[in-house]
Amino acid sequence: MSSRTANPDFSFCKYAAYFQENADPDVQADLLRFFRRLVAEDPSLYAHTTEGPDDMPAHIRSALTGVSLSIPLMAGEPALGTWQGIYLFEHRARPHRREIALHLIGE
Repeated sequence: MSSRTANPDFSFCKYAAYFQENADPDVQADLLRFFRRLVAEDPSLYAHTTEGPDDMPAHIRSALTGVSLSIPLMAGEPALGTWQGIYLFEHRARPHRREIALHLIGE
């Protein structure tokens, strides 16, 4: 059986990916509420506002979350735990087109 690792790269982006419990949708909702409280989208708090009121909070959230993730693959499928899921966390409030570079390592 072949095993590989997929390494998506989110460098220079204002979004992140992470493993998280995926059985209860309240987990995702709670995480979003937590980050909104932790990093307020209040333009009066930041000097950098030229790209919109959600830009500087997105920079801060990016600094707090990872920009890369290693996903183990077995037989071409993600080898995740029973309750695990992969979340893509957009740090900006406005929709943006995003691209992910994927690096495969292994046989």
